[in-house]
Amino acid sequence: MKLILATRKSILAQTQTDLIIDMIKEKNNVECEKLLIETLGDKILDKTLDKIGGKGLFIKEIEMALLEDKAHIAVHSMKDMPYEILEEFQIAAIPKREDVRDVFISADGTPFMDLPEGAKVGTSSRRRASQLKLLRPDVEIVPIRGNVQTRIRKIKELNLHGTVLASAGLNRLGMEDVVTNYFEVTEMVPAIGQGALGVETKVGSEAYEYVKHIDHEESRICVEAERSFMRELKGDCHSTIGANAIIKGDMLYMVGIFEVNGKIVKKDIEGKKEDFINLGKNLAKKIEMA
Repeated sequence: MKLILATRKSILAQTQTDLIIDMIKEKNNVECEKLLIETLGDKILDKTLDKIGGKGLFIKEIEMALLEDKAHIAVHSMKDMPYEILEEFQIAAIPKREDVRDVFISADGTPFMDLPEGAKVGTSSRRRASQLKLLRPDVEIVPIRGNVQTRIRKIKELNLHGTVLASAGLNRLGMEDVVTNYFEVTEMVPAIGQGALGVETKVGSEAYEYVKHIDHEESRICVEAERSFMRELKGDCHSTIGANAIIKGDMLYMVGIFEVNGKIVKKDIEGKKEDFINLGKNLAKKIEMA
């Protein structure tokens, strides 16, 4: 059998899919091939995501390839996944998560907190923009979209002082050297599922047997806790939302942010890790009651 893995065309998406292929091949004697798909989110780069539809923008066409049996497996960044997925599909595996932090990439090596007053910082993420303004109310946010390489290039093209990207993508691309400084997860709460990959199959698909072994239990629990938080708040690309869960021993600790009546509310919660779904819901309720 030859497994066909559908993914986006970007260098990062292909690199991430190659990582999944390597994991599959480590345990299975099976041939794998990539099916590259251009999603709506990849085509429309002159508008912010909340203007063109929301979280499903990077997955719909890829899921269609699964439905039409053009591919057996889809590989996504979990932060692109909406909180509801169609009943025909399942997240068959979430491999071990990468670094969840956001990073600042400076035009001249100046760390974010040391930038001159009124500095221009590029990001199209409402979550990042809102938290940057909390850290430095004086900075000017300039919307930029595109893949990792494009956004780094736009620093110079648009005469920006820097931009914010996910550490995970840079690590997977071997580009850690461009990082000026890392934001701690408490000062820049990451996107839901940031740093995690989702391996999606059709329910009942034979492909599930080839990927179930690459699931990493701790990563899945943390990501599902964050997704429970997002589901309870009905969060999407129109929302300023973020969360990060970590496991310490038998306990799960999670911090979350959400915009309530124009104000960013940040709360945290701790509880037994096996209660991860309820912890996500309860954190959402804490924020709604704030």
